[in-house]
Amino acid sequence: MKLATPCSSEAPFPSADARRPPVLPPPCARAWGDDVYGLWIEVDFAGVVQRLRWIEPGEFSMGSPDDEAERQEREGPRHRVRLSAGFWLADTACTQALWLAVMGGDNPSRFQDDARNPVERVSWDDARAFLQRATALAPGTVAQLPSEAEWEYACRAGSETPFSFGATLGTEQANYDGNYPYADGQQGEYRGETVPVKSFAANAWGLYEMHGNVWEWCADGLRVYDGEPQSDPRGAQDEAAPRVVRGGSWLYGARWLRSAYRHWGPRDDRDVIQGFRFALWSTSQEQAAGAERLSQAGGVTRDA
Repeated sequence: MKLATPCSSEAPFPSADARRPPVLPPPCARAWGDDVYGLWIEVDFAGVVQRLRWIEPGEFSMGSPDDEAERQEREGPRHRVRLSAGFWLADTACTQALWLAVMGGDNPSRFQDDARNPVERVSWDDARAFLQRATALAPGTVAQLPSEAEWEYACRAGSETPFSFGATLGTEQANYDGNYPYADGQQGEYRGETVPVKSFAANAWGLYEMHGNVWEWCADGLRVYDGEPQSDPRGAQDEAAPRVVRGGSWLYGARWLRSAYRHWGPRDDRDVIQGFRFALWSTSQEQAAGAERLSQAGGVTRDA
């Protein structure tokens, strides 16, 4: 949806109340707290605990500027995007341990030396099946993939540089093919496989490996940018539409890891370079009940 150009008299967005989760903690949280990155919850999915970070509603510049090195035309024109609702986003890609706990059966991944490695060789439809089961294990929430806009917003974590860490990237910061550095950067290590999640430092919002390791499926298809401000934009979502993947992978060079880089694939594609991370949204019936708990919330770690 296109967003009207804000007037100077318009109230700040988001408001202080809108920044906070509608329910804190959500019923599914076994623990929650507040640290240097912000609010977090932990959810037990059939014996495997996943931490999720609260991503506040807000606005950001989506896409890359015309002068960004190695950009592609489909990354522009750069435009303002407003996200009107916050959500809980997993701080890592879905691991093989979490996948097996929720789905059972065999591990689809090639790189199985560590259960903390991200699950790969999962299609968009496989991820959707996982989310349906995860929703049943997380009362008061619904599990979904982030939209492409939500993914880039979380990846950038307030940055406007090619990477959330700055103007360039090294293999000590992300898992990619270091034989192909970004712009005039130094060559680095090529690991040739995935690595366990949390192998590298988190971005400013506490999210790990938003750059590299595995491409991450998004909920929607590729949207054509027209330069106009947008509110909660989404690309094609019909059954036949290919779906966006973001973030780059262990097999690709650094330029594919940029925050603005856009790629896509068929929904049924299963590849050793593709995984996903998921988000939780509070269901409407829980929001009123959460208002009273939210008013009492503080900034210390708690068992839910």
